[in-house]
Amino acid sequence: MNFTLSKKIIDSISDGSHGDPFSVLGLHEIKIDGKSKLVLRAFRPEAKSVTAVVNKKKYELEPVSSDGLFERVFSRRKNRFEYDLEIVPHKGKKFTVTDAYRFKSLISDFDLQLWGEGNHHQAYEFMGAHQWEIEGVKGTHFVVTAPSATRVSVIGEFNGWDGRVHRMRKFHDQGIWEIFIPHVTDGDHYKYEIKTPAQDPPLKKADPFATYSELRPGTASIVTNIEDYKWNDKKWMKSRQDKQAFDQPISIYEMHLGSWRRKVGEDPGFLNFRETADQLVPYLKDLGYTHVELMPIAEHPYDPSWGYQITGYFAPTSRFGTPEDFMYFVDKCHQADIGVIIDWVPAHFAKDDHGLRRFDGTGLFEHDDPRKGEHKDWGTCIFNYGRTEVRNFLISNAIYWCDKFHVDGLRVDAVASMLYLDYSRDEGEWVPNKYGGRENIEAIDFLRAFNDSVHHHFPGVITFAEESTSWGGVSRPTETGGLGFDFKWNMGWMNDTLTYIEKDPLFRKYHQDQLTFSLIYAFSEQFTLPFSHDEVVHMKQSMLSKMPGDDWQKFANLRLLYLYMYAHPGKNLLFMGSEFGQWSEWSESRSLDWHLLEWEKHQGLQLLLKDLNGLNKKENALHELDSDWRGFEWIDVSDADNSIISFIRRAKNPEDFVVVILNFTPTVHYGYKVGVPHAGEYEVLMNSDSEFYGGSNAGDSEIHAEWGEWHGQKANIAITVPPLAGLILKPKS
Repeated sequence: MNFTLSKKIIDSISDGSHGDPFSVLGLHEIKIDGKSKLVLRAFRPEAKSVTAVVNKKKYELEPVSSDGLFERVFSRRKNRFEYDLEIVPHKGKKFTVTDAYRFKSLISDFDLQLWGEGNHHQAYEFMGAHQWEIEGVKGTHFVVTAPSATRVSVIGEFNGWDGRVHRMRKFHDQGIWEIFIPHVTDGDHYKYEIKTPAQDPPLKKADPFATYSELRPGTASIVTNIEDYKWNDKKWMKSRQDKQAFDQPISIYEMHLGSWRRKVGEDPGFLNFRETADQLVPYLKDLGYTHVELMPIAEHPYDPSWGYQITGYFAPTSRFGTPEDFMYFVDKCHQADIGVIIDWVPAHFAKDDHGLRRFDGTGLFEHDDPRKGEHKDWGTCIFNYGRTEVRNFLISNAIYWCDKFHVDGLRVDAVASMLYLDYSRDEGEWVPNKYGGRENIEAIDFLRAFNDSVHHHFPGVITFAEESTSWGGVSRPTETGGLGFDFKWNMGWMNDTLTYIEKDPLFRKYHQDQLTFSLIYAFSEQFTLPFSHDEVVHMKQSMLSKMPGDDWQKFANLRLLYLYMYAHPGKNLLFMGSEFGQWSEWSESRSLDWHLLEWEKHQGLQLLLKDLNGLNKKENALHELDSDWRGFEWIDVSDADNSIISFIRRAKNPEDFVVVILNFTPTVHYGYKVGVPHAGEYEVLMNSDSEFYGGSNAGDSEIHAEWGEWHGQKANIAITVPPLAGLILKPKS
């Protein structure tokens, strides 16, 4: 028989090297002896025979090669026709499939244009794996970016993981590859097989846009429909923008899902998203937290990375269930008026072979130059923020979590490492920018674009920067030259405060500036005050164990520290376990020590946090002007000998205020004189030394202010100041 293809093309189809399989396989019009005919070609390596089924009629195809290429010429047909393929395999039963090469491209010109420009902020709507029905045929549409690849195939259980069967169509201008594969559906595992320019053995990569992944140590992506979940959070979503405004109380409970609580006697004993939500939400509601912040929940291969070394940016990790399970978690939080913030990691990504690194054989997502492309400290790759593919990928990812999962905030990890080209590098290990400076211009532009995009698409969503340097304008609008974040983590306050509080009270008088220095810059940004997971690992000790003194003093110091955090301008964040006084450092491999709540002192500490959260919500003075100098006034900062400081917090209404007095020594002060704005009766809103919290119950139940200038105020009070304790007072109305 005379075949319609040359030996060279036949061989290239057989060995998978042909650059445009859609021009060969499927149904095509050809000329034979000057006459138009149709030829149908199929490549099925597993087949002993292939038969075309057209309108219930069967036409057997002829084998063109021993590797599985078949064809048939239809001489009397002038129009294209729909067909299926009946395959008799060498092993197993006969089956019928719809040919993937029957279908034209499903990507719109608009998507291609936006992708090419680097402006596709919802690329997840067409990239990745999406289940469609085309011409009455159900299947999955696959799209991936791999500009430098010479061939990209979808491999999976549905084709015996053979990269020759479902080779994709390439859009050369944009570097995008595409194919619609009939019959591939929910739960099917897949990867991309990518042949590199060097013609090395093909790479096998997980889908960068996969919405679900195989449980580690498996690395395959899984076809999943994420569009059918029925949300019940309409009330929250409608009011979110108001609840998350700068003048609202925000108190954040940071947690690691895999170690908050575990199932007893099971390995690894993870609660899934639903089980965690059912236990966590009542707990947080009772404690009065407004938000929960999750350490990264995107797919990652290595548990001890805590989720910060990601391979699947669009997939909630399968450790804790399905994407719908995570939707349930968010939904459950929202129904209880608890916002959900997730840690987002655009600073770097994991080097694992199935991930983004060298995705198409080149530095597609990362810089090729290790001086720009590698984080030696973390053993990860740095994104190349100047590439359109990276901007599309990362900004789409941020929008995706807000869109599909209703998350309310994104905390961006390691922003400092993004801003500076010489971050954690010695001389000669980094490359200056085009102006000779150390600033990463592309990363700065990216961060501004990220914040503008998130705030444009989701005005109620808030963004946080974990930024540890003195970079100016992190939480200022991009139009004024800022980075556009809503809040910046106040790492300076955290470090200075912990350094101070860990000192023996006897020596604190020599270091009072560490306690008060933060007020010099407290209103230069919109700050969050964090005592995060980073402060209770790697031999830093737990929050309780950091405190000096005996057990009584440790608890008293920690209660005082927490009251100080809530009284200080800024929103509050505390890592799980710190609310009840975990003695041991946090470990991702085990549950928190919940048994400690059998002891009254741990119960008292937890009750203090509950009351602080309640007070923070109730008292406008503690939250309305967190980022405004009008909300704060020192009363006395000079009594270093007694390690006592006092100040006023005001609401937008300046007559609505509270007085805060903090004693950082274990000495009780009787008749201690403090200036206050006006005379009259004052009530004690909070005394961290209360017996209810495990304290000694020192202090006054009734406080009367007399006219008489003191500390620059018009009136004064003479009160008992409890040991290692804080007081919050308010005039009685």
